[in-house]
Amino acid sequence: GIGSQIIIARRNGEGNYRETGNIFYHGVYFLLGLAVVIIALSELFSPWILHRMVSSQEIADAAMDYVRWRLVGFIFAFVTVMFRAFYVGTTQTKTLTLNSIVMVLANVLFNWILVFGNLGFPALGIAGSAIGSTLAELVSLIFFIVYTVRRTDCGKYGLDRKINFSWGKLRGILSISVWTMIQNFLSVSTWFIFFLCVEHLGERALAESNVVRSISGFIWVFASAFSSTCSSLVSNLIGEGHQDSATRLIRRIIKLAYAPVFVLLVLFCVFPKTVISIYTDIPGIIDGAVPSLRVLCAAYLFTTPALICFNAISGTGNTRTAFGLEILVLVIYTAFCIFIINGLKPPVWVAWLTEVIYGAAMLTACSLYLKSGRWKGKAI
Repeated sequence: GIGSQIIIARRNGEGNYRETGNIFYHGVYFLLGLAVVIIALSELFSPWILHRMVSSQEIADAAMDYVRWRLVGFIFAFVTVMFRAFYVGTTQTKTLTLNSIVMVLANVLFNWILVFGNLGFPALGIAGSAIGSTLAELVSLIFFIVYTVRRTDCGKYGLDRKINFSWGKLRGILSISVWTMIQNFLSVSTWFIFFLCVEHLGERALAESNVVRSISGFIWVFASAFSSTCSSLVSNLIGEGHQDSATRLIRRIIKLAYAPVFVLLVLFCVFPKTVISIYTDIPGIIDGAVPSLRVLCAAYLFTTPALICFNAISGTGNTRTAFGLEILVLVIYTAFCIFIINGLKPPVWVAWLTEVIYGAAMLTACSLYLKSGRWKGKAI
């Protein structure tokens, strides 16, 4: 998705609008095939991996229920990724804002109904969370399809024509995308390692961390939207021939991103129990999750600009370099998980310091690379 977005943005900046639709459809075909492969592999290997890596049988079974339901949503999610890539790449970001609002509201509604058993539905717990997220992704995809047909100039962007599939074009997209795909896979893997380490702190610590992870999604929506937009705008800017204005643009986007993110962080820190109670009514978990939530809020002060800078590097077309920076930071992240969380068994809020370390390390690495100027001159 990111590779397609970068190329769509570059073609949009060059004024080659009809080619953006061609890239969009190539990306859709590839991601649909990839989704099928991932679903098959996950169904084959996830049960074996979970039951050998998680000590609690109850947690392993619950995690497998969650994984199976989330796999269903991969088809919807992967196609949605390409719609987002198209709209970000063509700088029509208002569409993403509307879609994010619809998806978040749908996610909260479906989780409220299915996790806690409201409106006559049974309380499904963690499986309900997975079903709710999958349904929210379906709602998001339907929104994009309807919006595109009714509000987008399909003729201008070549969305109304049949394309001739080209392996050469797909290889060109993958040459940019492959590094971001591997990077995203490794990011998810290290997140999985984090929760495996937290699981050894006890089931209560894991429950508190799951609540905090869910809350982080509210902040992530804004941070991710601004970072994706930055990637697109940087690529558009380079396509227009204004490469030297990129760093100034990045600084402006960071300032804009801090506005909504900082408001959310303040609200979460001032009213933590109110926010946590949206996800659970268990007093012990509510009280225990407060310190971890505040650590998460501190982490986003670093993570927000770090995400923007990282995506800006990808937007220049230097996705291989971005991958290298991510590897460096993830090594530090994983080392903290293994030696501090798993080794010392600290309070769960200390475990969440991994997010602070990740954000600070990523921001430092990306800032140094952008200042070096070595990203300039990349042709895609």
